[in-house]
Amino acid sequence: MALPALTLSQRAAALEKALAVRRERADLMAALKSGDLTLPTLLAREDDVVGKLRVRRLLESLPGIGTIRAGQLLTDLEISEKRRVQGLGAKQRARLLTLFRTTD
Repeated sequence: MALPALTLSQRAAALEKALAVRRERADLMAALKSGDLTLPTLLAREDDVVGKLRVRRLLESLPGIGTIRAGQLLTDLEISEKRRVQGLGAKQRARLLTLFRTTD
């Protein structure tokens, strides 16, 4: 399917919206890293900002978890490397919350 032709003003508005979403995601991940935001609180949000975030990036944003540990956790939890938060199944979400319940 071909993309619709956008006017300059429509394109500028779309780019501005995308930039705002990226900023909000970065702020959420920084708050998660600093401990100001907990994983259950973040996963309770049902908006596209959190939903389109990859689970691997979410795990890497947790304090004390780097790229290697995040990969191990994804394997242990049987979650695909490319899975987004909105695509997590109920059991995957429950295992993830159970695993990090002690860090609340």
